[in-house]
Amino acid sequence: MRKILIIGAGRSASSLIKYLLDKSEAENLFVTIGDLSEELARKKTNNHKNSRAIAFDVFNEEDRKREIQNADLVISMLPAHMHIEVAKDCVAFKKHMVTASYISDEMQALDEEAKANNIVLMNEIGLDPGIDHMSAMKIMDEIREQGGKIKLFESFCGGLVAPESDDNLWNYKFTWNPRNVVLAGQGGAAKFIQEGTYKYIPYHKLFRRTEFLDVEGFGRFEAYANRDSLKYREVYGLEDAKTCYRGTIRRVGYSKAWDVFVQLGMTDDTYIIDDSEHMSYRQFVNLFLPYHPTDSVDIKLRLQLKIDQDDIIWDKIVELDILNNEKIVGLKNATPAQILEKILSDKWTLQPEDKDMIVMYHKIGYKINGEKKQIDSTMVCIGDDQTYTAMAKTVGLPVAIAAVKILNGDITSPGVQLPTSKEVYQPILKELEEYGVIFNEYDVPYLGYKNL
Repeated sequence: MRKILIIGAGRSASSLIKYLLDKSEAENLFVTIGDLSEELARKKTNNHKNSRAIAFDVFNEEDRKREIQNADLVISMLPAHMHIEVAKDCVAFKKHMVTASYISDEMQALDEEAKANNIVLMNEIGLDPGIDHMSAMKIMDEIREQGGKIKLFESFCGGLVAPESDDNLWNYKFTWNPRNVVLAGQGGAAKFIQEGTYKYIPYHKLFRRTEFLDVEGFGRFEAYANRDSLKYREVYGLEDAKTCYRGTIRRVGYSKAWDVFVQLGMTDDTYIIDDSEHMSYRQFVNLFLPYHPTDSVDIKLRLQLKIDQDDIIWDKIVELDILNNEKIVGLKNATPAQILEKILSDKWTLQPEDKDMIVMYHKIGYKINGEKKQIDSTMVCIGDDQTYTAMAKTVGLPVAIAAVKILNGDITSPGVQLPTSKEVYQPILKELEEYGVIFNEYDVPYLGYKNL
């Protein structure tokens, strides 16, 4: 049997593992699932006869090399910074590798050796990055084949709560790593190009610069800019595009309310709060407010941020119970961002019956035969339950499908790869439709810029 090693059995691996096990008879696969927690790995196998679960520590060099050498293909679902040692072993032992993470400089450095060994190191083939690459390139390649010139590219994606589980004023719950949500947008200004002009949005302004998106059947959303949209110009061949912008999707009103935490300094992760362990939520809020001999924390907070008592933003803050003087932080030597994450987790954790939702939206403006045209493409995927979430499906399924296609010789281009070639995206997007990951494309009136 053809052997696949999956490293990491976390939430995003559920649909990936199920897909491979469901296909194991037809595709002659044996799947080994390795995780720090052997119990978690065993749970994900569901006692399938074509699987085994092992305790796996990626830093145990002897075990890592042995398992990789014994596999035909390796799937790494580890945190991004842990992939590289796995990738080096894959190159050394001439094993294909698939991961959903961004290509790091260290990964890119393996390209030449991977090509020499005729192995595929497929990266960025999850959701975002991944499905975004494939769905956008499909449209752009079709436009170019007709002689069109792409001048506008905007792409948005967000992990949200499904409408039937949307029961708080923020219209949001954690569907992925909460820490990444709290730290979103930090680490430099968001940069993009718009109407041929470079634009930069510093972090403290990021959540007040949003645009609206309407998705048929699901209503209105908003999007704020991702950190660096410019790197996609070369990846997508958009060097001549007048606009290149990528953003994160939320429900309308989220960003303006989130900006409260940014302006207060609660999302800062660079310093430790003294005696954080014994501090109440209310005391935590008060740390960021000026002293006043008589005004309450509530009043100081509203005055500081100019929030009226009847403003929906105030209702959102109150709903989080962040002004509770009985609830204790309970985190030792914590940063403001870590404390905020703890407070939000009380309210934004998906409940067992909740479902999540992924929304993706592309806008592509182009010129063909002297005419200005635009295609909008939308995808909405709703999770089945708390195991097979929309996030797990959209991250894990493209990884799994790519793995089988590589083993079957359908994807052959060696080296460090992105899923931007027709060889990769056509069959994967087609198969994803069977699992409810479907893009709807619309020809819309061109709403772009005068210098297209």
